[in-house]
Amino acid sequence: MEYLNLKALTASVVYSVLGIIILFVSFYVFNKLTPGTLRREILEEHNTALAIIAAAFMLAVAVIISAAIHG
Repeated sequence: MEYLNLKALTASVVYSVLGIIILFVSFYVFNKLTPGTLRREILEEHNTALAIIAAAFMLAVAVIISAAIHG
C-alpha cells in the first residue's frame, strides 16, 4: 500500500481534469477564431488539411499543458 499515495493520486486527478478543461476551452477559442465551423468543414466538406491542423493544435496544447503540470 506504500505505492498508493492518496495525496499524489488526488493531485493527479485534479490536474488531469484541469488540463482537459483547458484543452476544451482552447479548442473552442480556436474554433471561434477560424472562419466557418470546423465540424462542418471536416465532416461534411471532408477538409483533410483542416483536420490535420486541428489535430496538431490539440496535440500542441496538450504538450504545453503536460509540461506545465509536470514542471
